[in-house]
Amino acid sequence: MAVASAAPGSIFHKQLLFCLLVLILSCDACRKISLQVPSHLQAETLVGKVNPKECFQSASLILSSDPDFRILEDGSIYTTHDLILSSARKSFYISLSDDQRQEQKEIEIVLDVRGKKVPKKRHTKDPVLKRSKRRWAPIPCSLMENSLGPFPQHVQQVQSDAAQNYTIFYSISGPGVDKEPFNLFYIDKDTGDIFCTRSIDREQYEQFPLYAYATTADGYAPEYPLPLLFKVEDDNDNAPYFENKVTIFSVPENCRTGTSVGQVTAIDHDEPDTLHTRLKYKILQQIPDHPKHFSIHPDTGVITTTTPLLDREKCDTYQLIMEVRDMGGQPFGLFNTGTITISLEDENDNSPYFTETSYFTEVEENRIDVEILRMAVHDQDLPNTPHSKAIYKILQGNENGNFKISTDPNTNEAVLCVVKPLNYEVHREVVLQIGVLNEAQFAKAANSKAPTMCTTTVTVKIKDSDEGPECQPPVKVLQSTDGLPVGKELQGYKAMDPETSSGEGLRYKKIGDEDNWFEINEHTGDLRTIKVLDRESKFVKHDQYNVSVVAMDAAGRSCTGTLVVLLEDNNDHPPQIDKEVTICQHAKDYAVLEPVDADGPENGPPFEFFLGNSANKLWNLETKDGKTAILRQRQILDYNYYTVPIIIKDRHGLDAKHMLTVRVCDCTTPSDCKMNIKNVRDFKPSNVILGRWAILAMVLGSALLLCILFTCFCVTAKRTVKKCFPDVAQQNLIVSNTEGPGEEVTEANIRLPTQTSNICDTSMSGGTLGGQGVKTQQSFEMVKGGYTLESSKGGGHQTLESVKGAGQDTGRYTYTDWHSFTQPRLGEESVRGHTLIKN
Repeated sequence: MAVASAAPGSIFHKQLLFCLLVLILSCDACRKISLQVPSHLQAETLVGKVNPKECFQSASLILSSDPDFRILEDGSIYTTHDLILSSARKSFYISLSDDQRQEQKEIEIVLDVRGKKVPKKRHTKDPVLKRSKRRWAPIPCSLMENSLGPFPQHVQQVQSDAAQNYTIFYSISGPGVDKEPFNLFYIDKDTGDIFCTRSIDREQYEQFPLYAYATTADGYAPEYPLPLLFKVEDDNDNAPYFENKVTIFSVPENCRTGTSVGQVTAIDHDEPDTLHTRLKYKILQQIPDHPKHFSIHPDTGVITTTTPLLDREKCDTYQLIMEVRDMGGQPFGLFNTGTITISLEDENDNSPYFTETSYFTEVEENRIDVEILRMAVHDQDLPNTPHSKAIYKILQGNENGNFKISTDPNTNEAVLCVVKPLNYEVHREVVLQIGVLNEAQFAKAANSKAPTMCTTTVTVKIKDSDEGPECQPPVKVLQSTDGLPVGKELQGYKAMDPETSSGEGLRYKKIGDEDNWFEINEHTGDLRTIKVLDRESKFVKHDQYNVSVVAMDAAGRSCTGTLVVLLEDNNDHPPQIDKEVTICQHAKDYAVLEPVDADGPENGPPFEFFLGNSANKLWNLETKDGKTAILRQRQILDYNYYTVPIIIKDRHGLDAKHMLTVRVCDCTTPSDCKMNIKNVRDFKPSNVILGRWAILAMVLGSALLLCILFTCFCVTAKRTVKKCFPDVAQQNLIVSNTEGPGEEVTEANIRLPTQTSNICDTSMSGGTLGGQGVKTQQSFEMVKGGYTLESSKGGGHQTLESVKGAGQDTGRYTYTDWHSFTQPRLGEESVRGHTLIKN
C-alpha cells in the first residue's frame, strides 16, 4: 500500500489543473460550475464552494434547486443527507437574488461522479496475501491554515500493493473523521484519496493524527493500519495585543535617567518561535508630548526615563500610546495599540513659605491660654501628606516661655497662643521670629538648590490692664522650732500690687490651716500661734505644715499664696515600746524590744536599754544594734505573767521608764497563747513575800481544825447509844498546798462507800472506838497526798492498822490510837506549808 500526494507533475496534479481550467471555462457568466465528487456522500459533507460575489456583490437570497444540497451565505455547498450518486452526471441550480437591483441569476452546478471499480473476489485457491511494510508507509503531509479551497480539497492518497490483483477498500479514523472536529476529512474508499472539507484554524487544532486502513471485500486486512499525521501550517492570522487593557505605572519625580518605570507585555496566538510571533514595541505618542521623558526597549517592552526633569508640580500624569507589531516589526506585520498611564509620585522637593513676610498682633497682659494669631503657609507638594504638612518653631523671642505655636491639622495654619502671663510693666512688646518646615525630610532634586527654612517676624504688643495683687513666689518657706508656745508671732505671707509695687491696702485672709495653729493679721499677713507647734502632729508631713493665704485689694481682686512652716525638731519625745510582750517557750526564750521615737533621726537612735534592780534575778537585757534589744530569761520560768521595769534612753539621754508585762506561755506563736489569770495555777505576782500575820493565820487555821477533830472524837466516845460516824465521804481533808498542780475532787480519785455503814458498835463503852458490833463493809480512803483509813490492809499506804499493829481487832480504835496517828502528821503538813510559802 502506498500514499500519494498531489505533487507537481503527477497525474493527479494534471487532473486538478484540468478541472480548474474546466471550472473557469465552464463558468459562463456565473452560470455553470463543475465539481468532481465521489459516488457516496455522507450527510453534512462539504461538496464544494462557489463565489456569489462574482455574480452579485451583495446577494440577499441564495437557494438550491435540489433539496439534497444546501447553500450557505459564503457559497459553501453541503449535503443534507447521505447520497449515493450514479455514474451519470448530476446537476442542480443555485439561485441568487438581489433585492436592490431587482435581479436574479442562476448558477448551474454539475457533479461529475467518478466511476466504480468492479470488485474482484478473492478465491480460496488464491495464494495468501502477505502484509508488506515496505510500501505501506506514511509520507509527511501538511495543511495550510485558513485555506481558501476549493473544497473538498485533495490532501493525500494512500494505496496498497494488493490493489493490483484484488479489490481493496480504504478507510480512515481519528480526529477530524470520527472524533472532534467531525467530518473534516474523508477518503474515497475505492481510490484512497483523502479530502479536506473546510478550512482549519491552527490555533484550535495544530495537527491531526489519523489511521488509514486497507481491507478486501470479505473484510480481510492485508496491511497494518497506517498512521498519518496532518500538520497545520501556521498562517499569520492573529494580531498581537497588550495583555492588560489599562496599564498604570508610577515613578518618583526627579528620578535619575534610566530609571525603570515598568514593563508592558503582549500576547500573540500564532505559532511560537516563528516570525509570526516575533514582536516589537514602540511608543507612538507621549501626552503631553514635550519634552520626551520616556523610551521603551523594542524587544522586552521595558519603559525607562530619558531625563531627570520629571516634576510632579508641572505635570503629575503622562500617557503613552504604545504599538506592538509581529513579523519582527516589519510594515506588513499585524499590530495593535494600547495606552499606558504613568503617574509621578510626590517627593518633598518644595519648601513651605509664609504668605506674608511679617505679622502684627496684640494681647492684654496676664492673659493665658488665648489664641492671638494665625499664619498661613503655601507648599507646592501634594496636600495632606507629610511632604506638605507644616511644623512651626519659635526661633527667637520666647526665652521666658510665654508663647506656644502649633499646627492646625485641618488648615495647616500656624496657631500662636499665650501660655504664660505677660507683664506690661516689664515688656511693652515682644518680637518673635518663627520658622516653618515639613514633617518629611527634604528631598533634594537634581535641578533644585539646598533647602532653607522660611522665617517670618511676629510683633506682639502688650496692652496694659488694671490687675490685681500678685503672690510671688506662690510658695514661701518659714523656719520655726518644734514646741513653739502659744502667742508667738511669725512673719506671714506678703503679696504686692504691681501697679504700685507695694503691699499697701491689701487684706489677708487665712483659707487653709488644718489643725488651726495660727491666726492671721488682716492688714500685715503676719501669723500668731494659738496652739503649741508640734512636729510630731499627724498634720505635719516631712517636717512641714502648710498655711494657705489669700490677698485681696479694694476692688476684690485677689491672689493666693502658700506659707510652708518648716519645723525644726526638738527632742521632746522619749522612746516608747509596747506595754506587753509574749515569750513562747516552745519557740524561743526571749522577746525582741523595738522602741519608737516620735522625734526625728537626730533625736532618735541609737538607744540605751537598762533593767530595773528587781528584775536582774530573772531577766537579762541585751542591746542588739542600737535600735532593738533582746529580753531573755536567766532560767526557765513558770507559765505566768511577769512585770519587768525597763529604762530606755535616746542618743541625747532623754529617757522613759516602762513597766513591761511579759507573758511566759506554753505556745509556739504569741497568737496561740490562751493563758489568763483564771487558768494560771497559783497565780501570784512575782517576788511577793508573805508577812508574819499571814503565817500566823495559817498556824491558827491548822490548830482550829485539830480542835474540831478532837471535840468530835470526845463526844462520840461518851455516848452509849448507837452513834453513827459522820459520812466520811462528805468530810474529806485534801491537802492542796503542794508544788504540783491542784486537781478537783471527783469520784475518780476518792473511793466512796457504796452504802451507809455503822462504824461504831451499839455496845461501845467510854474508852473504846469500836467493839464486837458490826464492822465496816467498805473501805474509806484519802488520796493525792493524804492518808488512808481502811478496814483491810492497803498496799503502799500508811494506815491506822499499821500504827496500831497487826493481829489486833481492826474494828475498834481507841482515842489514843487516833491521836497518835493524826497529831504528828498534822504538824508535819503545817511545817511543809509554811516552807512552801517562804519559797
